[in-house]
Amino acid sequence: GGAAPRQVLVVTHSPQVAALGHQHWRVSKEDSAGAALTRVQPLDTAAREEEIARMLAGAVITDEARAAARRLMPAALPAAGRRRA
Repeated sequence: GGAAPRQVLVVTHSPQVAALGHQHWRVSKEDSAGAALTRVQPLDTAAREEEIARMLAGAVITDEARAAARRLMPAALPAAGRRRA
C-alpha cells in the first residue's frame, strides 16, 4: 500500500531550506496599538525569489543576492519532487 498523504510545515531562517518548499508564506510581526500583530502572506514566484534574496543578503538586497536566490530555487525543485514519490 501507499503512504498516507501528509504535509510538513517548516519555519526556517535558512534560504537553502526555504528554497526546497513548494508553497511559501512570509510571516512578520509588528506592533499595532500596543499589541503584537502577526501577518502571514502567501508568496508568488517573484515574491518568493525576493524573500530568499533578503534571507541571503539581509536588509539591503543586491543583484547578486537575487541571482543566488534564482540559482537556489530551480536547483531545489527537482530534488523536492523526487522526495514526494
